[in-house]
Amino acid sequence: MTDKQKGQRPRPERIQGTDGIRREVRLASQAECRGLTPQQAFRERGFITEQFMELYAFCHARRLMGRRRTPIELVVGWDPRDPGGKFTGAVVRGVRKAGAHARVLGTVPTPLVPLYMLYKNCGGAFMVTASHNPKDQNGIKTFLAFRGMKLLPENDIELTRDVLTADYSRIARLPLLGTRKNNRREALALFHRFSIDPENAWTHPPNGDPVRFDDVTLVVDPANGALSGIAADVFRALGFADVIEENGNPGSDVNLHSGVADLEGHHKIIRDQVAGASAPFGGHRALKCLFELGGKLRGSLRRGSKRLAAAVFDADGDRFFRLDYDPFEDALIVSSGDETAFLQARYLMAIDPGAYRGSLYINTVESDLNAAVAAGNLGLTPHLTPVGDKWILLKTARMIAEARQKRLGNKKLPASLRQALTELGRKSVLDAGRFEAVEKAMDRIEAEDEKAGRGLALPFAVGSEETGHNITSGRLDLPAGRSLPVFFGNGLKSAINTFSATQYLSRGRTVNERFALLRRPFPPGFKATLYAYYVKKELFYKNSPLWRKVRRAIESAAGGAPEKLKLFSEDPDMLYLSYANLGGSPAAVFVRNSGTENKIGVNLRGGKRAASRLNAMGESAIRLLLAEMKDPADAYFQEEIKLLGQLAAGPRPEAEIDVAEHARTRLIAEMGKQGLIEKTARGLKLKPRGRWYINL
Repeated sequence: MTDKQKGQRPRPERIQGTDGIRREVRLASQAECRGLTPQQAFRERGFITEQFMELYAFCHARRLMGRRRTPIELVVGWDPRDPGGKFTGAVVRGVRKAGAHARVLGTVPTPLVPLYMLYKNCGGAFMVTASHNPKDQNGIKTFLAFRGMKLLPENDIELTRDVLTADYSRIARLPLLGTRKNNRREALALFHRFSIDPENAWTHPPNGDPVRFDDVTLVVDPANGALSGIAADVFRALGFADVIEENGNPGSDVNLHSGVADLEGHHKIIRDQVAGASAPFGGHRALKCLFELGGKLRGSLRRGSKRLAAAVFDADGDRFFRLDYDPFEDALIVSSGDETAFLQARYLMAIDPGAYRGSLYINTVESDLNAAVAAGNLGLTPHLTPVGDKWILLKTARMIAEARQKRLGNKKLPASLRQALTELGRKSVLDAGRFEAVEKAMDRIEAEDEKAGRGLALPFAVGSEETGHNITSGRLDLPAGRSLPVFFGNGLKSAINTFSATQYLSRGRTVNERFALLRRPFPPGFKATLYAYYVKKELFYKNSPLWRKVRRAIESAAGGAPEKLKLFSEDPDMLYLSYANLGGSPAAVFVRNSGTENKIGVNLRGGKRAASRLNAMGESAIRLLLAEMKDPADAYFQEEIKLLGQLAAGPRPEAEIDVAEHARTRLIAEMGKQGLIEKTARGLKLKPRGRWYINL
């Protein structure tokens, strides 16, 4: 039977998602994986084993080594979800068996891994993490030596072929050819210097006094992850009045009742939402700390002599949300990646409008549509990309190549290089190696003309993901005395830049004006995301039967409003429908498989007057996906059905719920995100969508 007859895509396979690989973990010796190859455990059972980690690292390291006779150095870091080191150790073994030397950083935030790689001029890097995902999952993010970029689709396909055809039994017998060096102390010192550098921290604006934080009490929530201790020390070095760390126990439950993932979709949190075990944030220590401090400091907060805020990260430290305690409403203002990115953009336009006017404000399709409109009103140029910071990085790579070409002038470039640069401008080029080859050719030309290597001006302001993955230009000082512009998703830099921006923008404002700036950095639109977990992701792809059914369901619920199907070459399977006028404003609905979790999302974006129509369109789509896309073989789906059955007769105390203990916390959280159940004072209760679902 052909792929087409099976209803599957006849296109090259990529085992990587939005950002590397990420799955639930099992040891190869456990019952679910015993007797399977690492590839079978990954593809057929959905598990990453320590053998798969070793295999994946080996294959990528061998590809990077190529035909080199001398070993390259690869950086390896990780978040703290694997305290026994079974999976992280496997990655280091894979690197060394491939003949490369491993520079091991240990538990460090993700942005430090490519930063240290560039600082040491290494050949590549691995970060072992599942980012914001629960602790029962792990994965690998991969960074290339070329500007710290991540693998693009063509690179994913090549690595996938290597991994799926490799013989692990042979790799397991190979000796450790490369060496291991422990470089954690040097790397952490580099990260600290980079973070507090005034140019990177934005603490010394060119047209005013230095930014001060001596009126800010800051709660830091590193999600029990890689920034534990590290972020708090940096904030103290920057002069914050008082820094209090909560959820800073690496090795405990990463991302549990902590971190950015819990805050997604919330714009304001009130005190009742953290009071008691049944409250939505009843176990969230950082939020409780903010309310406790808010009660004690309310008088000085209202007078404006003090400010109370929080910096919230994920387990690997590349995402950031901001919280501010509002003493007038006794509530927490939640600033996601949209709000923080816009505040950063507003700061850049305030300090140097001539330099930044017309520069790119890049955000992904997940963002509030009004964020891009507001950025345009500031004088920036909005640009939309698919989900994933790799696409923001790809846009910056294209931008750098264009800027270098303009600076050099076409007369200095051979025809073959001009042709290659033209091809790089096309969206169909999704191979980081081609960018690197062109850049190296321009390096050689610039080396012959000293003036050509100076003064590269990039038309870039901010890159943003609504989920808190923001990118701004940074400066990395290299050992030889040179500096290098760097672009990474860096939660700590984003946090510092956001606080610098608001401290600067608040100068001369009244207390009420300061809070108005935080509550509403730009006129917000409507946005919502509906999820279906534990699904067969292979059923949803461009023009598949389910893809077409979902499109028809959305169109039907739109009531005849004309839409435009927008296609993204970087994410061809995403269904993206844009509406020029839905309820009096532009709107969009897009449906895509998550690249990091076993779920699919229906995303609704538009003006507030379009909310009712968008909700109806979203409900039609998500019910269709819940009905047709669930995976009966998935262990969490089986527990989900069990729990729904127990709630059919009415609310039930959480302590009386009979589900697998290891799955309890994650299951309840993810069923809540699907809109199937909710926590009440009487216990867990079915929501209307959940009651519909069990009656299918």
